[in-house]
Amino acid sequence: MADTSVRIGLCQLTSTADPNHNLSLVRSWVERAAEAGARVVVFPEATMAHFGVPLAAVAEPIDGPWASAVSEIASDHGVMIAAGMFTPDGDRVRNTVLLTGLGQHLGYHKIHLYDAFGYRESDTVVPGTDCVTVTVDDLVIGVATCYDIRFPALFQRLAEAGASAVLLPTSWGAGEGKAQQWEVLVRARALDSGAWILGCDQADPRTTSVQVNPDAPTGIGRSLVADPFGAVAGRLGAEPDLLIADVDAATAIRSRERTGVLANRAPATF
Repeated sequence: MADTSVRIGLCQLTSTADPNHNLSLVRSWVERAAEAGARVVVFPEATMAHFGVPLAAVAEPIDGPWASAVSEIASDHGVMIAAGMFTPDGDRVRNTVLLTGLGQHLGYHKIHLYDAFGYRESDTVVPGTDCVTVTVDDLVIGVATCYDIRFPALFQRLAEAGASAVLLPTSWGAGEGKAQQWEVLVRARALDSGAWILGCDQADPRTTSVQVNPDAPTGIGRSLVADPFGAVAGRLGAEPDLLIADVDAATAIRSRERTGVLANRAPATF
């Protein structure tokens, strides 16, 4: 079987409170990533609007104007875009990763909600229940969001569903030890699943002129790509930047064969 490799661009930006302004950011960053050869372009969690604003006021359905505009950008550049947005669900919202382009238009709803470190995401967000994968040029790609990274079973389920890579849009909360935890978790999930993990965080707002709520998780930068053996394949600093990674299925297959992390797991009832 021929190796399957896909170039993926991670766009580490700081989104604002204005969804329309953030669309303009998506447009310019996609152009930059596409010029670098990216086939998949990943944006952070909460790209539509950063945390710390009333989410229900900005939420739109997956076929609404904001997501449709992102779809047009993807079509214009011949890429698939993954971008964090919010979709309505009663008096709360879903924390959704929009996946659009290359014939696909769907969403992954964040399963594990960030009720930790003094923050309660579940007060305003309804959890998702379903794993999501997409296929780009024969490469199966899974999707997770931010706090999901602390739960290995999700990443192993995605690997069992055929995913060789997992996109991880994030708006990581700042705090003591959090940067170190971020790297440990991304690399550990790569080893747990034998998959590439592509963590795209919001840039640290202190490096930009964007005003944010200091009590909300609004990113620290440090976007990170770990290969299926847990090695760092690429990383960024705190400021807005673009990270390009070439992701292949062969390395994922080789990792799983050597480590046995999927084949040797104890039964789920253990």
